[in-house]
Amino acid sequence: MAYQSEKLAVALEALREVAHGDIVRSERLSRTYRERLIKTGFLEPVIRGWLLVTNPEYPPGATVPWYSAYWAFVSQYLEGRFGDEYCLSPEASIKLHVQSPLIPQQLIVTVNVRDNNLLTLPHGTSILTSHSLEPFPKRKKIDGIWVIDLAAALCKISEPFYRNYPDDVELALRMIGDPSELLYYLLDSSSSVVAGRLAGAYEFLGNTRMSTAIKSAMEAAGHVIRTDNPFDSPAPMLSGRIKITSPHVARIHGLWNIMRGDVIKAFAAIPTREISPDNYLAEVDARYIADAYNSLSIEGYRVTPELIERVRKREWDPKTSEADNQQRDALAARGYYLAFQAVKKSIGRILGGEAAAETIEQDFQRWYREMFAPSVVAGILEPGQLAGYRNNPVYLRGSRYVPPGHDAVIDCMDAFLELLHAETEPVVRAVLGHFLFVYIHPYSDGNGRIGRFLMNAGFASGRYPWTVIRTDRRDDYLAALEEASVRHDIRPFAAFVAEEMLVA
Repeated sequence: MAYQSEKLAVALEALREVAHGDIVRSERLSRTYRERLIKTGFLEPVIRGWLLVTNPEYPPGATVPWYSAYWAFVSQYLEGRFGDEYCLSPEASIKLHVQSPLIPQQLIVTVNVRDNNLLTLPHGTSILTSHSLEPFPKRKKIDGIWVIDLAAALCKISEPFYRNYPDDVELALRMIGDPSELLYYLLDSSSSVVAGRLAGAYEFLGNTRMSTAIKSAMEAAGHVIRTDNPFDSPAPMLSGRIKITSPHVARIHGLWNIMRGDVIKAFAAIPTREISPDNYLAEVDARYIADAYNSLSIEGYRVTPELIERVRKREWDPKTSEADNQQRDALAARGYYLAFQAVKKSIGRILGGEAAAETIEQDFQRWYREMFAPSVVAGILEPGQLAGYRNNPVYLRGSRYVPPGHDAVIDCMDAFLELLHAETEPVVRAVLGHFLFVYIHPYSDGNGRIGRFLMNAGFASGRYPWTVIRTDRRDDYLAALEEASVRHDIRPFAAFVAEEMLVA
């Protein structure tokens, strides 16, 4: 056995030397190493000649390894196949410019060689290459991938793209700093239809300066411009002439803006209550076991009401029970208990008249530290886990949505807390507080549990009852979050939370 382990370790060392972004060209590993690593679950074939680094601990069919390596594969594959003779389509280019959080199901690529091909990839993704005789427009590289310049891409996208991806197009339009960026391409191509579409789009966004400049310049060149709004949305995601410095931050603001009305409608029939702080906190205490059991079970911990009760009664002690000390589930239950007590103190302050957003901002990092402190003390987690926001990328099981990169987390959380402070409706503070917290995913672990705590702190500010998301509705819960993350439709999630509140 030791001999086999040594051979595997040698193969893994060789893999480490040749992998780039968890992608490996087959030719760079010996056949012996490839077969050994595939057999032990450290490698998976992507297509002929390309391999994906994975982990044998992932269940069969897990999407995380592929989605986490997707863009690394795209970059290496396109460079290896076409060199610099390719460019993403205008639509795909815009999605990279605005840092779209979704893994595309089909990536369209224009190439300057005779190659029209559909490459089928894992988990329903694909790359479609299309040969073009026209020279590429102005290009730049983003994450090692050739994309069309943003202004050029906006002048080339199809009208349906405005209707199908309005948020991405709005962010792209708002990232243009001056009309001259667009007019360079519009005047060169003499495209009055595209100019009218862009002018109409900017009017819809409330930026008359850009709209007027486009029309005036084109008319001065002898073109007849008919303004046409290509958006099919009732209102923009953002308001006014907002200048975007970070697409991630702008998307957080925009989602809150377009979703809050639907959340208010979902809770219109659920009244607030007249209840004393003492009675409210007694209700919170009464729901502890059900909340801990369901919240931990949703995250995959194998906990029972009996274990939770042992933790609550301090009958579990890792210092005296070696068995419990080795149980991640028990440590998670202990951490949940400590975090719950901290949340209850925060709610007590909110019920006492403190501003909910202020209390949440001061306390949510403490909730997180309490949740993971027992695992750090037991040596299961590194002490750095308690530092705060993650410094690594994260990917969600079974979801096409990819949270912002770690370098954007602080800015996103600042925007999130700003919105929390500005919100006047408790149900919006609760539901969008939960959704956008897990959308940002600021921690490496514990985001769902902290998000649900945050939701209930928000509900407490309106005297709505502590709401338990039941584990037997886990699939509905995750599907509703996916709908909000991928399609920006908060209605299923708001309706789901309202239903769970009525059960409570």
